[in-house]
Amino acid sequence: MEFNHVSVLLNETIEKLKIRPDGTYVDGTLGGGGHSYEICKRLNEYGLLIGIDQDGDAIAAATERLKEFRDRSTIVRSNYSEIKQVLMQLRVKEVDGIVLDLGVSSYQLDNYERGFSYMSDAPLDMRMDKRQELTARDIVNDYTEQELYQMIRDYGEDKFAKNIAKHIVEYRKDKDIETTSELNEIIKASIPMKVQKNMGHPSKKTYQAIRIELNKELDVLEDTLNDMIRLLKPGGRICVITFHSLEDRIVKTIFKKAENPCTCPPDFPVCVCKKVPLGKVITRKPILPSEEEMESNSRSKSAKLRVFERI
Repeated sequence: MEFNHVSVLLNETIEKLKIRPDGTYVDGTLGGGGHSYEICKRLNEYGLLIGIDQDGDAIAAATERLKEFRDRSTIVRSNYSEIKQVLMQLRVKEVDGIVLDLGVSSYQLDNYERGFSYMSDAPLDMRMDKRQELTARDIVNDYTEQELYQMIRDYGEDKFAKNIAKHIVEYRKDKDIETTSELNEIIKASIPMKVQKNMGHPSKKTYQAIRIELNKELDVLEDTLNDMIRLLKPGGRICVITFHSLEDRIVKTIFKKAENPCTCPPDFPVCVCKKVPLGKVITRKPILPSEEEMESNSRSKSAKLRVFERI
């Protein structure tokens, strides 16, 4: 299957990056290379694009897509959480810009054998890095009812989390849950029919929760974003595209704290904590897709772009 992925908020991201032709840029979620291609187009022979992705299929697709820019691009198979180590190995101390396009790619969703989608029958997998041993099947069959409930409640924000967890544990008493179809039926049985009539696909939130838990998506984001800000040169920018409220909240909070890290009580006349701002938030409100983009790409509807600039 060909690696197809439409880059969301592409023009807005490229514009906000303020690309310098001789700059060094990191695409921490390379995917099919959509954002990277547009960055490379704007670089001269002194510029460099470093693309990072943990998905082997993405690495292969992006390598092919960026082959005309071999002289100004370096592609590394890794998780963006390893950005400091990747840059160290490449002898790069700081960069002019970073892009993160979070969440699951169109290719991963449409390639049903990867097990990310509730739209077809496939083995429960959901690994973004197929070198990882733990799969969605392990989570569904091995987590306790309490662990499943907390995961679906916190990461899926599903008000039926308790009932879904209970039904999963009840079902697996007889046999392991192996496929997306089996899991779909369990989830459907956990949500009243009258509620299902007025909602999207009943499995959507649970699948989101399992995927986030399996790939440690929120932990990686929270643990790495501050490092990324510190890797920027003065005037360098980081652009982060999120697709659900949990990610967006983390980005918003970290950007805000990086702009105003002072921990002194509000009534102190002068700052004594000596914590200095790392930069400024460029987007007071997130940038959203245009009506045209949402019409042409339904997966862009929940996207939000936030931008931070280093000082």
